[in-house]
Amino acid sequence: MGIPGGFELVIIFLVILLVFGAKRIPEIARGVGKGIREFKDATSEIKREIDVEEKRESIRPPRQGQPQPRESARPQEEQAQEQDPQASDATEQR
Repeated sequence: MGIPGGFELVIIFLVILLVFGAKRIPEIARGVGKGIREFKDATSEIKREIDVEEKRESIRPPRQGQPQPRESARPQEEQAQEQDPQASDATEQR
């Protein structure tokens, strides 16, 4: 079973014409068209809401953490003393 071909579609249309009559078919078509339009509007509204939510999440302000203390600019001798305390003793004895 596949998609109905041209001949099958003609037979289906003739059966619908016999069951509903020529006057009712345009009314049915209008109703189906309105239903399809409402469905498309609803799906586009849902897509718009999803896009707005994604944009809100991506535009959040940056979070600020705890401030980190800055390292002061110390002379090289003090840095060397911290790294090698024996070298500092030798410079103090001079």
